[in-house]
Amino acid sequence: MSHAAFSTLALQPELIANLADLGFERMTPIQSEALPYILEGKDVIAQAKTGSGKTAAFGLAILEKLDTKNFSVQSLVLCPTRELAEQVAEEIRRLARPIANVKVLTVCGGTPLRPQADSLKHGAHIMVGTPGRVVDHLEKQTLDLEGITTLVLDEADRMLDMGFQPALDTIIEELPIQRQNLLFSATYPPQIQSIAERVMKQPVLVQSIDKHTHASIAQDFYKISDEGERGVAVRLLLLKHRPDSTVIFCNTKNHVKELTQELKNYGFSVLALHGDLEQKERDQALVRFSNNSVSIMVATDVAARGLDIDSLDLVINYHIASDPEVHVHRIGRTGRAGNKGHACSIVINKESHKLARLADYLGQEITTQPLPDRQLLKEPTFRPPMSTIQIDGGKKQKLRPGDILGALTADYRIEGSDVGKIQVANSWAYVAVKTPLLETAVQLLNNGKMKGKKFRARKI
Repeated sequence: MSHAAFSTLALQPELIANLADLGFERMTPIQSEALPYILEGKDVIAQAKTGSGKTAAFGLAILEKLDTKNFSVQSLVLCPTRELAEQVAEEIRRLARPIANVKVLTVCGGTPLRPQADSLKHGAHIMVGTPGRVVDHLEKQTLDLEGITTLVLDEADRMLDMGFQPALDTIIEELPIQRQNLLFSATYPPQIQSIAERVMKQPVLVQSIDKHTHASIAQDFYKISDEGERGVAVRLLLLKHRPDSTVIFCNTKNHVKELTQELKNYGFSVLALHGDLEQKERDQALVRFSNNSVSIMVATDVAARGLDIDSLDLVINYHIASDPEVHVHRIGRTGRAGNKGHACSIVINKESHKLARLADYLGQEITTQPLPDRQLLKEPTFRPPMSTIQIDGGKKQKLRPGDILGALTADYRIEGSDVGKIQVANSWAYVAVKTPLLETAVQLLNNGKMKGKKFRARKI
C-alpha cells in the first residue's frame, strides 16, 4: 500500500479532487501508513522525516471531520517554531480550498498578541501555533480549548529539545479528555515514549519506510587531523561542489557564529541561523535562503527545525551528530520528495566512536577519504543567482503575488522567468529577482503602483 492512491481513502470527493489539482495523486509512505488509522479516529504516533508529506496526513484528517458551522477551535496543531507553524497553516489552507469558509488561524510568538486575540473573538476552526504563545492566550483567557477534538504535536522531538515540556503540560490540562491525539516526530527518543504514555490512548505506532539510503543520498566522510582544520575543510568542499544551496550543521551556536564569520571573510554568501537571532533577523535569513539569494546557511539542529527548502543541493556536517537519528534527519534535507541528495561530513580521530555507531545504525560500512586538493582554495567564491527585495506592504494592503509580478514585468524589461519566489505577509512582502536585474526591479517597484498605491521597495 506504500504508493496507494488517495481515492482509496474514505475522504470527501471534493478533498480528493483538490489533491489531484494540487498534483497529489498517490500517497507517500507515511501517508499510506498513517492516514487509514487517523481516519478511523485512533491515536497515532508517526515517525517521519521532514518533507515526507506528514502535514497532509494530519491536515486531511482534520478537514474530513471538520464542522464548518461551528466556529470554535476544533483542532490544535502545535509546532516548535513560528516558521513551521506558518508552513503548516498554509498547507492546510491549500488542502481546504474546496470547503467553504474554513478559517485557519496561526498563533505564534514574535508578533503582537492583541490582533491574534481579536481574530479568536471572531472564531476559528483550526489553530496552528507554538506552545509558548498558546499558553499566553490561555493565561489571558483569550482562548477556549473546550471544543478541541484533535490535538497534533508536530515535530514533537524538537519541541521537547527546545524546552516546551512545561508549556505542553499546561495546554494538555486545558483540553477535553475525549479527543484524538496525533504525534509526529522525526526521531523517537525516550521522551517521546514518555509523553505518548501520558497523553495518548492506545496509540498506533507507524514509521515511514521511505528512509534515506546510500542510493538516495550520496554520503562522503572526510578525515581531518585536528579541530582547526574544520573551516578549511568546509571551504574546500564548497569550492569543489559550488552548490546553489547548502546547509552546514554545527553542534553549538558559538561554532555557527565563528564559521559564518570565517566564510564571510573569505567572500562566501552566507547567513547564520541560531537561537540568539531576533525574530525579524531569523525571518529575513530564512526568506533569503529559501529564494536562493543566499547560498549557504550555517545552523544548529534546533534552529534549522522548520526550514522548508524543496531542493537543497548539499548538507555539510561540520560536526558529526552524537545521535545517529539526528544525522539521518540532517542529511534528509538534501534528498526530499524523491530527489537525489548529497551530504559531506567532517570527522577527526576522536569521533571514531560516533562513526562506528552511525555505521551500525545505517547498516553499512563507512570509509573516510582525504580532503580535496588545497589548490581549490585559490578558486574564486561563487555568488547566489538571486537577490531579495523587501516591499513595505502586504496582505493588509490587499497585495497579492500577482500584483508584484505584474509590476515587475509591466514594461517587458523583466521577464516572468527572471522573477523567483514571492512571499506576502500581513505588512510586508519579499520577491526574489535575478541579481543582474536587481536595480531595475527596485526602480520599477518604487516608481510604479500596485493596487493604485505606491509602495517602498529596497534590497535586503
